Amino acid sequence: MLTALGNAVRASGVSVLLTASIAAGAAIGHLRPAAGELLGSQVDATLLALVTLLFFGVRLDAVVRAWGRLRFLALTGLATYVFVPAIGYAIASAMLAAHPLLMVGLTIYFMAPCTDWFLGFTRLAHGNVALGAALIPINMAGQLLLYPVYLRLFAHGPVEVQAGIVGDTLLHWFLAPMAVAVLAHYGLRRLVGAERFGRLLRRADRAVPWAIALLVMEIFAANIAVILEYRAAFAWILPAVFIFFACTFLLGEGISRLGRFAYPEHALFTMSIAARNAPLMLAVTMAALPGEPLIYAALVIGMLVEFPHLAVLRRVLAGQRQRANRRAAQAAGHRPGNNLTVF
Repeated sequence: MLTALGNAVRASGVSVLLTASIAAGAAIGHLRPAAGELLGSQVDATLLALVTLLFFGVRLDAVVRAWGRLRFLALTGLATYVFVPAIGYAIASAMLAAHPLLMVGLTIYFMAPCTDWFLGFTRLAHGNVALGAALIPINMAGQLLLYPVYLRLFAHGPVEVQAGIVGDTLLHWFLAPMAVAVLAHYGLRRLVGAERFGRLLRRADRAVPWAIALLVMEIFAANIAVILEYRAAFAWILPAVFIFFACTFLLGEGISRLGRFAYPEHALFTMSIAARNAPLMLAVTMAALPGEPLIYAALVIGMLVEFPHLAVLRRVLAGQRQRANRRAAQAAGHRPGNNLTVF
C-alpha cells in the first residue's frame, strides 16, 4: 500500500511538472518573445541531451535482445505505417476538407512516428525502454523513406526527399547520442564501481522528467505565437488531433490485448503510436514544400497539443499498471495455503 501511495505521489508530481512547463513556456513566449526565441533555439540541444540521457540508462545487451522480439516489432510496424497513417488521413480529410493546406499539414503530422521524446514518456510510464530504443532507427528511417510515398497517396503532390537526409538524420539523432551514452555508461561503470554507478543511474532516471519538462517549455515558448496567429486554424485542428489521439489509444488497447503484451510492452506500444515527430517533419516539409505557412502551422499546433495528451496518457497507463499490480497482489493473497494479508 505504501509503495502504491508513493507511486501515486510521484505520478502526480510529474504531471504537475509537465503542466507547469507548458504554462511557463506559453507565458514566456507570449510576454517575452525574445526570451521565447532564445529558448526555442535550444530545442535541438535539449532533444539530443534527452536522447543521450535515455540511452545512458539502457544496457546495450538489453537493446540487442530486444531485436529478437520480432512479433512485437512486426505489430508495431503494421500499426505505425499502415493503421495510424490511414486513421490520420481519414480524420484530416473528414474534418479539414474545406482547408486543404491545413489538411496536408495535419496528415504529415499524423503519419510520422516519434523518435525521441516517446522514449522519455515510456520511461515515465514504466514501459519497456530497451525495446523502445530498438524502435528508434526503424521509426527514423521508415518515416523519411515513406515521406514522399505518403504525400503522393494523401496529399496528391509528388515531392522528393534527398537520399542523404536519411543517413545524416540517423547519424545525428540516433548513432551519435547512442555512441556517447554507451561509452559513458560502460566507462563510468568500470571507473566508479557497480554500487556508485547504480546510484548514478537512479539520478539519471530522476533527471528524465526534468529534461522533458525543459524541452516542453522551450517548444511552447518558441511556438506559442503560432497558435495566437492562427487561432481559427487551432479551432479546426484541436478536435481533429483529439479524435486522432482517442483512436490511437483504442488501437493501442486493441492490439496490446490481441498480442497479449505485458504491461511494459503495452505502455511502450501505446506511447510509440501516440507520439508524433513534428520537429523533424517540420524541417523536412519546409524544405520539400517551401512557402506554405498554413501547412507548417498545422504541424506546430499538433505538436503543442501532443504534450498535454502524452502527460494524460502517462497517467492513464500508470493507473492501469497500479490496477494490474493490485489484482496480482490480491490473487497471490488468496491462493490456497496463503494466509498472508496483502496491504
